[in-house]
Amino acid sequence: MRQIILDTETTGLNPATGDRIIEIGCLEMVDRRLTGNKLHHYINPEREIDAGAIAVHGLTVEFLSDKPVFANVAHEIIDFLKDAEIIIHNAPFDVGFLDMELGLLKLGKLNAHVSGVIDTLKDAREMFPGKRNSLDALCERFSISNEHRTLHGALLDAQLLAEVYLAMTRGQNDLSIDLMGAESDAEKSKRKPLPTSLVIQLANIEEQEAHQAYLEDVAKAAKKPAVWTN
Repeated sequence: MRQIILDTETTGLNPATGDRIIEIGCLEMVDRRLTGNKLHHYINPEREIDAGAIAVHGLTVEFLSDKPVFANVAHEIIDFLKDAEIIIHNAPFDVGFLDMELGLLKLGKLNAHVSGVIDTLKDAREMFPGKRNSLDALCERFSISNEHRTLHGALLDAQLLAEVYLAMTRGQNDLSIDLMGAESDAEKSKRKPLPTSLVIQLANIEEQEAHQAYLEDVAKAAKKPAVWTN
């Protein structure tokens, strides 16, 4: 299965009032392994950026002034996302902006180009009701380091989201297999073989007597025979 982890940064919160996408970051994952293929663009919004948004991502009009406009990268974005399942944290936000940008170019909506969208925020709220489920909170919950995340950035957030998504959908915290890929033959040859038989360690006489005394104490405290003696 081909999936794309996607994140955007924007000039503000509402595409309906003219806010635009100013950064997009996408990472490709196939069969739960990051492939190394990515798409990343800074985008000139041709408008001012809200001060509150700058405080979040640090991107300014001056920095973006020589970057391509969305129309110049739209087809590259569509080609990268084509027929994949898209994974987004708080999907309605990013999808709303992408639908607006694609609509301005008469390229339809995002759903017309992809196989579906997974909203990890929605899934996290179902898994952890009543808890904080921001990307930072999920990183903390799954012991994923985000110390290098002083500001939001589309590509960095996509990387963190990939780790969070794998942890959420696999139920364990060790993501090394998924993120690093299969072991090489050389690595496998260095790995110590697992034992072919189990070693059974029996209790000695003193340990058996101590255990029996403990069971008798439990039965005495309960004032009735223990169930394991019936």
